[in-house]
Amino acid sequence: MNVFVKQISRWLVDRGYRVVYELNSDVDIVLVAHPWLTHTDPYGFDDVKAFKRANPRVQVLLRVNECDKRKKTTYMDQWLAQWESISDHTYFISQWLRDHHALHWFDKNRPHSCIYNGADPRIFHPIGAAIYDGSGPLRIVTHHWSDNPMKGYPDYKKLDSQIATGDIKDVEFLVIGRWPADINWQVTQTHGSAHGKTLADLLRSCHVYLTGSRWEPCGMHHVEGIQCGLPVIYHCDGGGIVELAQRYGIQYSDDLGSVIEQMRDSYETHRKTVLSDPPRSGDEMCLRTIDIIQKMRVI
Repeated sequence: MNVFVKQISRWLVDRGYRVVYELNSDVDIVLVAHPWLTHTDPYGFDDVKAFKRANPRVQVLLRVNECDKRKKTTYMDQWLAQWESISDHTYFISQWLRDHHALHWFDKNRPHSCIYNGADPRIFHPIGAAIYDGSGPLRIVTHHWSDNPMKGYPDYKKLDSQIATGDIKDVEFLVIGRWPADINWQVTQTHGSAHGKTLADLLRSCHVYLTGSRWEPCGMHHVEGIQCGLPVIYHCDGGGIVELAQRYGIQYSDDLGSVIEQMRDSYETHRKTVLSDPPRSGDEMCLRTIDIIQKMRVI
């Protein structure tokens, strides 16, 4: 969420908008980027609802980036539905997420858009990325801020074991970020949480990106990997991840080892696709968001 706020704020300011972080009388549009009902720092649902009631000309743009299915919770969808009740336009970070909520509470006839996540192309780009030529180990990488097992950690732990026992050969695995405390890696290389150029350089030092995340609304991790020039191996139940990843790699279910070998054999083909038809970056994400803001402001 913070990555999105930094990107969109920079783009808005560069285009002559004034971005503030307080509800004051000068505000024309409230962009709700990470909605909660129980959190009021700096503002909660009741604050924004009251502000809009006191300032009828103000419009609310709601960015939806969560769902209960992602973390097996039972309250997020309800919270989002309440926020949507005061929204003038709702922006989902993937079509999968929009369709998921439409099955439960969202009316597709309401004003909305689907804008996929993008990373800052000044940082996440393929220039200087490692190239796999078959002469050494295939280096696979994943990274997550969260240690929730739903991020794919049972698969990553199994991969670590298979590399250690020799069932999967000539493969190195790097995990960046956080992981469940009960995992004791055998041969997997690890690196603490990283961001910005440090993270991008780590990604570019590898050959293939792996995401085992389940029911992800969209996420940024695979986006950052792909923008760094890495073909991707992704789980078939990846949710919104699948929308982008299917263009740049191979899906797996319970056959990760065989899919890694498929990727080894077809690596150059997938890498050429990543480079010749790169994903839309954070620039495209911000431009599409600003298009919505501009229309909301003039209509």
